[in-house]
Amino acid sequence: MPEYTVKLAKRAEKQLDKLPNSVVGPILTAIAGLITNPRPLGCKKLKGRNGYRIRVGDYRVIYEVIDFLLVVDVVDLGHRREVYR
Repeated sequence: MPEYTVKLAKRAEKQLDKLPNSVVGPILTAIAGLITNPRPLGCKKLKGRNGYRIRVGDYRVIYEVIDFLLVVDVVDLGHRREVYR
């Protein structure tokens, strides 16, 4: 299986900077896993907008997969209460 390139949007970078350090590690591990498998077990296709989401505890990572370019674009991340707004 080909490897994908993961890109973080500015919004996702800012959200990551705001999160506590205890949460950042698992989120970065989950994002790194998207390199080899952009649609891992447990990911869900979003309704109402393009993209997928993965769960990392109480946090969600929202991303889009561009298969013909082999790119995963992480567009948003945050606590489950706030990320879908």
